Amino acid sequence: MTACVALGAVLLTAGGAVAYWRETRSPVTGDQVADVTDALGASTRAPSPSPSVRTSPSVKTSQSPPASPSPGTIAVPATGPGTFVTARADGSTVGTGSRVRRYKVLVEEGLDVRPSAAAAEISDVLADRRGWTRDGTNSFRLVSGGSYDFVVKIATPGTVDRICGAAGLLTRGEVNCSVGTDVVVNLKRWVRGSPEFDGPIHEYRALIVNHEVGHRIGHGHETCPGAGRPAPAMMQQIKGLKGCVANAWPYDADGGYLGGPSVA
Repeated sequence: MTACVALGAVLLTAGGAVAYWRETRSPVTGDQVADVTDALGASTRAPSPSPSVRTSPSVKTSQSPPASPSPGTIAVPATGPGTFVTARADGSTVGTGSRVRRYKVLVEEGLDVRPSAAAAEISDVLADRRGWTRDGTNSFRLVSGGSYDFVVKIATPGTVDRICGAAGLLTRGEVNCSVGTDVVVNLKRWVRGSPEFDGPIHEYRALIVNHEVGHRIGHGHETCPGAGRPAPAMMQQIKGLKGCVANAWPYDADGGYLGGPSVA
């Protein structure tokens, strides 16, 4: 599955390194490429790469810039410098669960997306009563330094290819990937959404965030529970809804879990 996000993109570069993509690299297999925005239907799996090194070289802290422009005015360059700006955090926590998940939001330098605006949108998704805080176990705290559980990075297609390629993942300039504690969100998907997702861009971003954060807190893939019912947030919806209705949220407004049968 590859939506508001978002909501993980939104996660740190694999092994703290950025390697160059090689067209000769063969597709590999494992639950690493983020399937929320897999518009090509080309999710690839790979053996679990070595754990991410929890350091963020070439990262700066943002100075609370103005809100991001509207999606229609945001440029999507093919590639960028591969360095990132970290969104400033105020230390606030969303949710009341005892398991506090610390996360960072990073945006590649030079983009029209403001780190503060991206972080605010991701926080709103995580705070929504239909999101993962509804489980009563998890809460989320945006941080700009120190220890963390995951990092959401928004990057140009070329930079996504280099980061994901370093872990043996094929993203083709089109999809997101998830490696270790990193969720790497393709700027193209963040700005333009996916023609396969029937809904507004903020719902699509929410799906990206909810699906990938779901993986970070231990949820696996699920499938459609029945015709006409909401597709689980943990379903690879971009590969087909199987009779379900597109949905970005793990819970409904009344707190019911919108799940489905597990996918092995």
